[in-house]
Amino acid sequence: MINGLKFYMALCSGKLTYYLLRIMPTGGKSFPGLVFIKIAGKDALNKLAKRQLDMGSVLITGTNGKTTTTTMIINLLSKDWKLSTSVGNNTLFSLTTDLLINKAQLGVYEYGIRDVKHGTPDLVSDYMQPVGVVYTNISREHTQVAGVKNPFEDYLYAKTLLSRSLKKGILITNADDPNVTWIGQNKEKDNTIVYYGFSLENINDLFEINPVKCPYCHEELNYTKHYMGQRGIYDCDCGFRRPEPNVKLTEFIVQDDSWKVTFNLDVYNYNIKSNILEDITLNLPVVGIHNLYNILCAITTYAAFSTGENIKENIIEYYSNYDFEVPPGRFEILDVDNKIVGVGQGDNGDALKVNSLLMTNYVDEELEFIYCTPDANEEEIFEDHLLSINSLNPDNLIVIPGRTSVDAAKDYYNIIEKQYDSTFIPLEFDFEERINKIVDLVKNSNYKNIIISGCGEEIYFWDYLKKKLQE
Repeated sequence: MINGLKFYMALCSGKLTYYLLRIMPTGGKSFPGLVFIKIAGKDALNKLAKRQLDMGSVLITGTNGKTTTTTMIINLLSKDWKLSTSVGNNTLFSLTTDLLINKAQLGVYEYGIRDVKHGTPDLVSDYMQPVGVVYTNISREHTQVAGVKNPFEDYLYAKTLLSRSLKKGILITNADDPNVTWIGQNKEKDNTIVYYGFSLENINDLFEINPVKCPYCHEELNYTKHYMGQRGIYDCDCGFRRPEPNVKLTEFIVQDDSWKVTFNLDVYNYNIKSNILEDITLNLPVVGIHNLYNILCAITTYAAFSTGENIKENIIEYYSNYDFEVPPGRFEILDVDNKIVGVGQGDNGDALKVNSLLMTNYVDEELEFIYCTPDANEEEIFEDHLLSINSLNPDNLIVIPGRTSVDAAKDYYNIIEKQYDSTFIPLEFDFEERINKIVDLVKNSNYKNIIISGCGEEIYFWDYLKKKLQE
């Protein structure tokens, strides 16, 4: 039992801290929640959630696409409900801060998790008691935490814990991804599972992929189609297979400067307790295959947790006016001294693949790749990066450290140097020095097409690099 006076003191102290810290650059995203928990204890988060949220909360996690997908979900659901929200959130304290300051009908929270110790997904699940949990995908990037590499199995386990306390709720998961399909299948007894995925013949991933293990028997999965990375149509000799999606991307037509896409919905709605049946066609700018997954997930979540009214109209209206902005650090094509330069963060296999695919639309002659390596103990990221590098087959490869370890960068270079005309530049970890060197490399390059991507310590490295190149 939580002491009522202590809870009230914690509530007032947390809110006061928030309003005092609003003038700070960070806006006090975590500290007010820390103050509340220090006074009332972590158990009080459950009482706070019940007090502040009428319906409960929806938690969103995954390896890729969390922030974009969460933003879309928030914008769609805000048409139906008053929301408490957080984006880019990966701590118990920042989530608590959002609860403190917003009394709402529904909470929608992104929650990034890399391991159990730092992410505490079990505690978040137990205290929040969500009515919905959404998984984008789970692949083998982001398994390193605080310089320590964790087994992928531990990373996957940590993600599963976010839905540990989900009972009589809705779990939304990507049918095309075997890892999150496995999570969904293990929650079917107590919850409604809504699967989303592609149902297309005219999309197929051209990149080679590394073998994907079955989450049940750990043997290699058989794929009849790859959509993107480990996502596709798969099955295993043990009986595990990709389920039929409840929400499907059924049409994909490339037009002059846009894509025509159609979604088929058969989704159980949490509020009206019956299924939503719709066919929705959208005309989108050329946004990339990864964004189609983000849109598919967002539409699925909206259909599941909306009021059940005007779903088709609201989705069409929203995406008709949606601005696919380029967030800080994301890949862009620049004109630099009459050179086509593609530059931006590609710190995991999917990200570099997306960047590479975009770059291929602009390359009409020889290509130079300035590759920024992963860190020590990030060999799996390098293996996935190597698939994109091999697909681009650059005429010249320059390798520089992308993160802290120069020795690790050298080791990666030793693996790849025999395949390409290549150079290693052992730059120590210095923000300005690395950016200035890359700018100098571009300025003095003999190539008209240059891609600069891979790992960086933070997204602002890439954003600042783009600004320096444009200068």
